[in-house]
Amino acid sequence: MAADVSPDDPFPRQRVRVDRRADGNLQMAYVEAGEGDPIVFLHGNPTSSYLWRNVIPHVQHLGRCLAPDLIGMGESDKLPDPTRGSYSFSAHAGFLERFLEAVGATERVTFVLHDWGSALGFDWAHRHPGAVRGIAFTEALVVPLTWADWPAAARGIFRTMRGPDGEAAVLEKNVFVERILPASVARGLSAEAHARYREPFADPAHRWPTLEWPRQLPIENVPPKVRDVVARYGQWLRTSDVPKLFVNADPGSILVGRPRAFVRKWEALTEVTVPGAHFVPEDSPHEIGRALADWIPTLR
Repeated sequence: MAADVSPDDPFPRQRVRVDRRADGNLQMAYVEAGEGDPIVFLHGNPTSSYLWRNVIPHVQHLGRCLAPDLIGMGESDKLPDPTRGSYSFSAHAGFLERFLEAVGATERVTFVLHDWGSALGFDWAHRHPGAVRGIAFTEALVVPLTWADWPAAARGIFRTMRGPDGEAAVLEKNVFVERILPASVARGLSAEAHARYREPFADPAHRWPTLEWPRQLPIENVPPKVRDVVARYGQWLRTSDVPKLFVNADPGSILVGRPRAFVRKWEALTEVTVPGAHFVPEDSPHEIGRALADWIPTLR
């Protein structure tokens, strides 16, 4: 683990209610730092706002940085009695919508996106195009996938998680946190950082989000609702004049090959390349931060 990628987290968490039920009190935890137009950092599976701890300091002088923990993840509340489908993409999208409304981040939004956070952010931007200043992204979901697009070494375990043995692999063995996460950080994940990511999922009953996310991947047209969402926002991103910063990871993992070629056809795209596998903010947080610090001041 490189010494300059610190496991220390300088940011306290705040909490805000995101429950649509009149008698409910589900809350999302989030980081807030800086003032001005909102800069919203969205993580994916199985991470949390902790992913952005070394990136936010580079840009917190440029706006109001907000980094939520998705519901059921990080320090956010868990859904009661989860089963298959509880943590669907549409459920997360609803909670994100209410989060952004609750914290007042609904105009002049700049997104910084990774993994499933990209799908959520791209979808929100597609549905609120006039509210978005810019979109930065790395290792993102940009197009419906085939198994040929997926990393060859990961196809077996992802097929397992999407099938009848998924509960044993994830709920019992915690495979996403224990195996996939550390294997997907090129420079190594420190014991301290791994412990931080492991903490929200210590109870097997709390691991449902890390199982549902691989089942929500739009691979070979399944699930069709998520495939449709990704197809729609991908075509919008291709032609939209919203400024985009593509942080290309070298060698990368999921945004390579056909998806990478698709991204390079997008309008209003700036591209930078940084070292990284999949969890790029763990591999190259300072390179990402400096790229953002150069790009954000160019936004209208």
